[in-house]
This record gives sequence, structure tokens and C-alpha cells, in this order.
Amino acid sequence: MREVLSRAGVPSPPYALFTVSSDPEVAARRVSYPVVLKPTILAASRGVIRADSEAEFVTAFRRVAAILETPEVAALGEGADQILVEGFIPGREVALEGLLVEGDLRVLALFDKPDPLEGPFFEETIYVTPSRLPADVQRAIADQTAWGATALGLREGPVHAELRVDERGPWLIEIAARSIGGLCSRTLRFGTGLTLEEIILRHALGIDVESLERERVPAGVLMLPIPRGGVLEAVRGREAALAVPGIEAVTITAHVGQELVPLPEGSRYLGFVFARAESPERVEAALREAHGRLDFAIGRPTT
Repeated sequence: MREVLSRAGVPSPPYALFTVSSDPEVAARRVSYPVVLKPTILAASRGVIRADSEAEFVTAFRRVAAILETPEVAALGEGADQILVEGFIPGREVALEGLLVEGDLRVLALFDKPDPLEGPFFEETIYVTPSRLPADVQRAIADQTAWGATALGLREGPVHAELRVDERGPWLIEIAARSIGGLCSRTLRFGTGLTLEEIILRHALGIDVESLERERVPAGVLMLPIPRGGVLEAVRGREAALAVPGIEAVTITAHVGQELVPLPEGSRYLGFVFARAESPERVEAALREAHGRLDFAIGRPTT
């Protein structure tokens, strides 16, 4: 993806590719800082670490390599030994959910990520739509996503893209021919109540969709981060969180007795909180209030 976007001239981070067998001290002298190290084969921000100096690079490289050398990751096969190093792009981060129809990008939703994702790890928390960015910036984001999709040869079906926006404009960080992950798609409803998955399936089957317009009510999701490693002993405050105006659901996906592993080694969340309200600001505030009412009792790790 990095190679194709670079050849097409799509604004995206500079990059270098290494393997776990590379000498991290030599690699550290080959890049310009700050950078972000990431495995090419994992997801959900697992193993993604920022480094601002050669010393931080070496430490981060060894930490990512240790993740890649675990048996469960090594068993994934091709690409399991690769570490991609990208230039860090500052600015606000957004996620675009779209549908390609004969090569034409239809934007289904643009999510703001109001929490700063500056590192050293990149655990995602809040997504809110519609975006509060200016209309011209939103158009530039859509145009660049479409440019990236064309460069990659994508023409039909779902597209999920992550972009950073700074004073130079949008930068394409990730783009994939898939829909949004986890349970986050529950924030989206279209036309007469269709889900994102129904939209995608109808398009794939050639069934007409009356409207690709998202419902007008602002919506958002909070991916509950794991605060520290250990065994989940109890979840408290769920009813109090549900009582926050605007909160629609609190779904805890971790179970009592489960070993919790935070980023960058981990790849899961404690659960998801969903909200709808009269404005994106109210959605964000409701999610933050609900999060503050939840309490997760975490005991010592078993190992």
C-alpha cells in the first residue's frame, strides 16, 4: 500500500521497511524523527509505537519484534517478520467510511476522533459523526480517500480509511477494502434504518438502496481502553453509565476472569459504549461521562 500510494503521489507518510532480523541500532540511523513503528500483519493498533529519537527507536523496535516472535503471530506466515517505520504525521485524525460504486466513492460517514492520538501508543477511544471539520476540509478528505482507492485499484464495495489532517491538508495513513471493525458500525443507520452491513450486502448483490444518506442524528462510540494488565475481577457502574442522557448501550465484551493485556502488546478492548444526541458535542460529552461512571476491578496478572 505504501509503495502504491507513493508512486501515485497520494500524500502519505514517508516509510522504510525492516524485518525482525534487522539491526535496530543501524535501522535507527536510517530514519528521520519522529516516526511510528508498526507490524504490517497485525491490527487494532497492536504493536504500533512512536519513537522520537534513536534510543526510543531501538527500544520500540525490540518491543515490536518481541510481539512478532510470539508463536501465535509467527504462525500467521508471510509478513509476520516485517516492521514498517513511517514518518509521524501530526494533526487531527479522522476515519472515513465509504462505498465504492463503479469506482465512484460515496461517503457514508466521516468520524472525528476527538482524543489526541500522539503516542507513544495509539489506542483509539472515541469516534463521533458527523465530523465537525469545515466542509472544505471534509471534501479534501473524501477526495484524497478516492485518490488512494483509485491508486490501489479498488472499484466496488466498502472502504475504510484513516487520515491525519494538519495545516498542509489531509494525509492518508491507512486505507482498506473493508468496513469499520469491531462493533463500531452500530453507530451507523441509513435510509429507513438499514445497517452498514445491509448496505454493503445489498450493493454486492446488486439490490438497489433507496438512500445512502446516514440518519441525521449525531452518533458516536467509545472503545473502552484497558487501563492496565491483569485479570478482570468485576465491572461496576454499568447502570449508572446507561443513565447518562444520550447513552444507548453499554456492551462489555471482556468477561470476568479474563486476562487483560493493554497496548501495545494487546489488541482488545473492554467493550463499547454507544451514544446519540442532538449534537456531536453532546455525543462526545455523554460518552466521556459514561466512561467516568464505569469501574473495572483488575487484579494481578496470573503470570
